[in-house]
Amino acid sequence: MIIPIRTETPVRRTPTANCALIALNVFCFLILDGWGQPDLLRFKLQRLMLHTDFPSLHEFVTYQFIHADWMHLLGNMLFLWVFGNAVNAKMGHAAYVLFYLGGGVFAACGFSLGAGADLLGASGSIAGITTAYLVLFPRSRITVLYWLFFIGTFEVPAMIMIGIKIILWDNMIAPSIGSVGNVATGAHLAGYLFGFVASVAMLLIRALPRDQFDLLALLKRWKRRQAYRQMMADPQARAQAQFGRVARPMVASPQQQAREETRLDRVSELRTQVGESLERGDLASAANLYEQLVAADTGQCLSARSQMLVAREFFATGRYPQAAAAFERYLASYAASGEANEIRLLLGIVYARDLHQYETAEKHLATAYHELRDPSRRDQCCHWLSLVRSALGKSVPDPPG
Repeated sequence: MIIPIRTETPVRRTPTANCALIALNVFCFLILDGWGQPDLLRFKLQRLMLHTDFPSLHEFVTYQFIHADWMHLLGNMLFLWVFGNAVNAKMGHAAYVLFYLGGGVFAACGFSLGAGADLLGASGSIAGITTAYLVLFPRSRITVLYWLFFIGTFEVPAMIMIGIKIILWDNMIAPSIGSVGNVATGAHLAGYLFGFVASVAMLLIRALPRDQFDLLALLKRWKRRQAYRQMMADPQARAQAQFGRVARPMVASPQQQAREETRLDRVSELRTQVGESLERGDLASAANLYEQLVAADTGQCLSARSQMLVAREFFATGRYPQAAAAFERYLASYAASGEANEIRLLLGIVYARDLHQYETAEKHLATAYHELRDPSRRDQCCHWLSLVRSALGKSVPDPPG
């Protein structure tokens, strides 16, 4: 048996709404079931459970907060805790609660279309939260607890755990072969559909903040790779991209095309992994992955913020050649940025003090001196420029004007 116990997605906002929903579910169970009072149990079954034959409107909401037994409650609350915290942090509190309730209502409607049984439990709502997590964090990894003859944990990508194991196996394949008990698979599937479609729609209309990790960004990168491959399938275009317009067409073998596609996939995967490491605040891993990225494609440069973070990590850990190369790529791509002159000053110091490449240091320091506006920075730049020119055997004139 395997169950998810946590995700690697950082939660940057206290998931107050999710904790409140969990507390409300537990409170309802303790009040209605914990005391074992016949009147309370009768009230739960007659007034709060969803009766699909003749439902009352309030039952589409109340059924989401009652459960059959302790195992039913604990299983649902575990899934809500694992997947709900990150979704709550992404959506905000009010939108998250409405999303939870909307998923439950949609799940109840879907269940009512195909079954004559009654319905209780939060699993339809949680199904919507689960696929919302898949849409918002498709490249994340989930830690899974397993036990058979022994107990342990392992990590699995969210797309495999949610898409294949939870949705496909638990709610489609297993019920068809009769390996599950009294499970409302219709409510689950309707909830999954709601969560997926609603969260994608919220991303499309910008009701949720977009980033490079969500499903739409993943699809956008995939389409770019496909377009690039289609363009590079033309030998003339491939030759021009590599050698310029004067190049002669060259025909690549199928083996060469396959190697190039593999390389492009590797480059895209590494860029994504670097971004995920930076998002987690794991600068060391990001720097190591960036080195692999540059080895796979020497022309790669990250976004301005990401490139800066990686370059500063190299500098902070004393990897000065890598830091210099990363800062050079930053300047090549973002020469007009507000930090460019600070970077030129830092590069000049690194080339002079740590790498002893005085000609290159002089070039960066001279450029920085003309552009810097802060007097203390100009004095620092002038000091290092004088040291560099002395090392080169040049006379040291007055500071450049």
